[in-house]
Amino acid sequence: MKTILSLKNLNKKYGKVHAVNNLSFKIQKGNVYGILGPNGSGKSTTLGIILNVVNKTSGEFSWFNGTISTHNALKKVGAIIESPNFYPNMSAYENLRLVCKIKEISTHKIDEKLEIVGLLNRKNSNFKTFSLGMKQRLAIASALLNDPEILILDEPTNGLDPQGIHQIREIIIQIANNGTTILLASHLLDEVEKVCSHVVIIRDGIKLYEGKTDEMTASFGFIDIKTEQNQEKLIELLLTFKGIKTLTKKGDIIVASLSNEISTTEINKFCFKNDIVLSHIVKRKPSLESQFLTLTNHLN
Repeated sequence: MKTILSLKNLNKKYGKVHAVNNLSFKIQKGNVYGILGPNGSGKSTTLGIILNVVNKTSGEFSWFNGTISTHNALKKVGAIIESPNFYPNMSAYENLRLVCKIKEISTHKIDEKLEIVGLLNRKNSNFKTFSLGMKQRLAIASALLNDPEILILDEPTNGLDPQGIHQIREIIIQIANNGTTILLASHLLDEVEKVCSHVVIIRDGIKLYEGKTDEMTASFGFIDIKTEQNQEKLIELLLTFKGIKTLTKKGDIIVASLSNEISTTEINKFCFKNDIVLSHIVKRKPSLESQFLTLTNHLN
């Protein structure tokens, strides 16, 4: 499979802040990748580095197996890494025509790209009349004008209402189905789980997981446990139970991720035998959210 982008031991430091910490991963052609992490985890900095707008401290990255320079590779990339910036008193079509002039590409695909993002009927409307969601969709159309091999989006649904989020999500899926590789950065678990085939999870600039999204959620599940007695004692006890991989606090609930098949009855008997009575115990199937919390906030 063709490698679109490769990062190897990438680092970025701002004084004492290690924004990107020894980060390595690969983007393969034809997939939708999500860089998932809390705000401030280094997602935008990573995208800035690979797009040559942020200088790396050390490490390396290469486009298209290193066969061409970064400057030439970026001609095959479409990207939105900040808020849409168009002229308010110009129409959607006029703004995209200006983008074509700047990029030195033909204008003959403007209507096609506007149709993809659902704005063809508003091509002659001024940008200032657009909603936030429409502005974001116009930015995606702008990034598609050069028929990129990879589309890079930084928080594409940030600030949008549920309808706007749904529209952007459907557009991303449509673009991916047409064969374009996509890399998007997001702190929204739902967004990544619904559109991404692969995920890279980072926290404090450090990679915690890389792989297929569905493989991340393939586990033995989780058990939610609660006691009205000493919670710390319960945590200490559960850490000794074979088959419990990690523990995460979620309010007054302790979430145990499992490394093999365990029933709630086994856990309940074990706790009761050790003088702890459980007031709540429920087994759940794994989700991206639970796996994310396990990775970013585990107790052991």
